[in-house]
Amino acid sequence: MCGLAGLLGPGSAHLADDVDRMSAAVAHRGPDDRGRWLDLQAGVVLAHRRLSIVDLSPAGHQPMVSSDGRWVVVLNGEIYDHADHRAELESQGVRLRGHSDTEVLLELIARQGPEAAIMAVDGMFALGLWDRQEQQLTLARDRLGEKPLYYGRVGSTFAFASELSAIRRLRAAPTEPDREAVAAFLRLGFVPAPYSILPGISKLPPGTIVRVGRDGVSTEPATYWSLGRVSAAGSANPLTLHDSELVDLAEDALRSSVHRRLQADVPVGAFLSGGLDSTTIVALAQQVSTQPVRSFTVAVGGAGDESEAASRVAAHLGTAHQTLPLPELDAVKLATRVAEMHDEPFADPSAMPTALLCAAAREHVTVALSGDGADELLGGYNRYQVAHGGLSRIFGLPAPLRAGISAGVRSIPPAGWDRLAALTGTRTPDLGTKAHKLAAALRAEDSLAAFGVLSTQWDPTRVMVAPPAPLARASTAAASMSPLAAMLLADQLTTLPDDMLVKVDRASMAVALEVRVPFLDHRFVELTWRLPDRAKVRDGRGKWLVRQILSRHVPQALWERPKVGFDPPLAAWLRGPLNEWAHDLLATDRLRRQGILRPDIVAVALAEHESGRRNHDYALWTLLMLQSWLDGGNA
Repeated sequence: MCGLAGLLGPGSAHLADDVDRMSAAVAHRGPDDRGRWLDLQAGVVLAHRRLSIVDLSPAGHQPMVSSDGRWVVVLNGEIYDHADHRAELESQGVRLRGHSDTEVLLELIARQGPEAAIMAVDGMFALGLWDRQEQQLTLARDRLGEKPLYYGRVGSTFAFASELSAIRRLRAAPTEPDREAVAAFLRLGFVPAPYSILPGISKLPPGTIVRVGRDGVSTEPATYWSLGRVSAAGSANPLTLHDSELVDLAEDALRSSVHRRLQADVPVGAFLSGGLDSTTIVALAQQVSTQPVRSFTVAVGGAGDESEAASRVAAHLGTAHQTLPLPELDAVKLATRVAEMHDEPFADPSAMPTALLCAAAREHVTVALSGDGADELLGGYNRYQVAHGGLSRIFGLPAPLRAGISAGVRSIPPAGWDRLAALTGTRTPDLGTKAHKLAAALRAEDSLAAFGVLSTQWDPTRVMVAPPAPLARASTAAASMSPLAAMLLADQLTTLPDDMLVKVDRASMAVALEVRVPFLDHRFVELTWRLPDRAKVRDGRGKWLVRQILSRHVPQALWERPKVGFDPPLAAWLRGPLNEWAHDLLATDRLRRQGILRPDIVAVALAEHESGRRNHDYALWTLLMLQSWLDGGNA
């Protein structure tokens, strides 16, 4: 993986200097090599920072020019099936200079054109491609959105880069945040594509291509692969197989994905928490590998420490396992570091332990396989089980009856629900907060709208000064979809690329570690949309299919236990080591000066949390990440 940047600005006298500053901003993504290609007459410059993974020789240097001289590319990511396409090219008489995956894709483009070549490959990537003959720039992003790409006009110049921080290095870059993006962030905890926190700068959506003329005018993103189409096609052509046949089919597809993602010219390992998803990936990797897989877990200490469970799984599988101790934690430094790592506000608190895990693993390997993505594909989160069960039945009730149930739940304050939980021995943490959120969801018009309520951190109309109109987001769920399928699709379209994959990309690239995600092979994703709901959620538990695959390789006693989240103890930290930091960032005078958040609403939430009357950990963290971004000279 790498960092890339580029400018298209005919007549500009500062292209080289400007792109060098952009390249420096993404240098952490590619410490092994740097390159720049400039055509002053055309007014285009491409820059690249390389993390060498496949073909470590100078033959893999970028920007790379095709053998016919027409195309110039900068690529961030990996093409996993490049060996297959290499054989095809060589059978046609093409002589390749090296054995990098970038060269294979570039020569495919030279023969098939950009869109056909991109559709033909399996990979995670973002790329910029200059056509010297047509004087046209093409930008493209992989199907699921594993690799990021930002773009837009900055003054009279068109710019693109792997990270927003590179575009902010330009003299004419906007400095004030986009208020619509701020509102979306407050609601979701991340800024959804195609928006970015900077006005006029967009994220290229997954599975799309944009073309830019020499005048810097870009087309609308054209879709070459669509989750909406995939889900509709899969639902229209479901698999009618016995359970064992479904498991066979899925295991073969996932094993093939793992095998392709183990190929590299540098040390490869895998994250192993001992939980369901990572253990499945490591088990399949060990099965197809010719040597023991290097597996890693971190010892976090406390109730959430899964390192001993991971060690038992590793011993059973025979991996070369290491338990990585975490350094002494300074909560303020960690929070500040993670905020700096993301180039726009990002409020997923699991970014903190993810960053620590990546930094520890990078001491030993350059590539790591991850079990991410299974929850969003196969119904792993509790909310999916709720959607599949009780929520579906509740929304079969008349709206007035649901409103009455909601009022009844809200008649008991959150502290009352918490006392009730303590008296009855209920283990659900923060029952009062969750009960009141569920009560609000019951007033929604359908189960998918209720899902939106449950995933909302803040209502912007309540917490923002002069809130903008909400961003329009059309539903892609078919009317015939089950509530579970509609919820999975919503998460795969937004939460997966804009939250989970952003977290993995920034945490890993901050230390030049390439993380590969076998569950997100597009062919496996397409397969999941042909599966019946029963293969995802069954008997009140999610990821039935993954459980069946894993039980073939690892005894159930080694991995079957309650799901342990990867989030830090935010509620306690905000009352303890992060309290002074939080008060500073959320100070009333600071909020009044910025004019974005309402100081009165923020003060009440902070006071309620500190007193223990309510738990506002995630909501406060969302505000703090916005304030950290604003405080970092970004506005």
